[in-house]
Amino acid sequence: MSAPVPPDQPRPAPVRYRCRHTTRYSYTVQVVSSQLIAHLGPRDVAGQRARVVALTVEPEPAVVADRLDWLGNPTSYVAIDTPHLDLSMTVELDVILSPRPAPDLEATPAWEAIAAEAPRQLAVAEFIEASPRLPQPSPALAAFATGSFPAGRPVGAGARDLARRIHDGFAFDAAATSVTTPVLEALALKRGVCQDFAHVMIGALRALGLPARYVSGYLRTLPPPGQPRLQGADASHAWVQVWCGPDAGWVDMDPTNDTLIDRNHITLAYGRDYDDVCPLRGVILGGDTHALYVSVDVEEMGDEPPAVRQAQMQDGQGQSQSQTL
Repeated sequence: MSAPVPPDQPRPAPVRYRCRHTTRYSYTVQVVSSQLIAHLGPRDVAGQRARVVALTVEPEPAVVADRLDWLGNPTSYVAIDTPHLDLSMTVELDVILSPRPAPDLEATPAWEAIAAEAPRQLAVAEFIEASPRLPQPSPALAAFATGSFPAGRPVGAGARDLARRIHDGFAFDAAATSVTTPVLEALALKRGVCQDFAHVMIGALRALGLPARYVSGYLRTLPPPGQPRLQGADASHAWVQVWCGPDAGWVDMDPTNDTLIDRNHITLAYGRDYDDVCPLRGVILGGDTHALYVSVDVEEMGDEPPAVRQAQMQDGQGQSQSQTL
């Protein structure tokens, strides 16, 4: 269910990227051992061909095991038994993004029909339930959602309007929230970052019984000439998928930038909320306090000049990545 490209309009060419994501911890007390789970590999999705070129860990791990998690996301389990004061993990990806047909959101079923059908669909039912970062729906989230969903409105059109309202009504402000800010606080503040906007949108959709899930990934960090720079391109990014029925399926929407996804969004993982897809988490023995450095480079390959953005040094409370070691 998508809008065709007019025959006289050339189809955009695929875009190739080289991505490099580095996380580095410096500890004040020696760490004796670490066991880590990384969600840094690309997911196999329509319009995206991607592979891990290299995963580099220092100090050298005793075990590295790749597997799929319970939601089908690629993960890496890393065990380090060498005492260390510094830990570094770098993943390099090669990604090709092809144009994705724009879905016809006005042709999707009425939102009430989706809300009635979703509990009977095993593949989507868990995405209407409470999750660690998104507890049971609140009246505030339901009231916020209803502004986009009058009776009988197609679910895709309503979700697109909700994403636009978040973009227009919320300010992108990295200092306003932290990685632990509750969704109702972000809703009240109407400020935050991509993680907050995604959680608000997911919570609002679920408050009406509509399945929605959290997507982690990266953005093209510098836009093509003449186009505005996307918000949230300093590190990893987050957006939302809403289930629009068995025909249209899951549709990706980015409330931070008021857009559907196309050749600017690189997909890593799907989850109920951020907790399911945290880029790097684990258990350490020792360590005490730490400083955190994260950099994400997304370099466009091919004939166009490379577009590279380097993230800044952050302390252990940095929000652009929120590893939970």
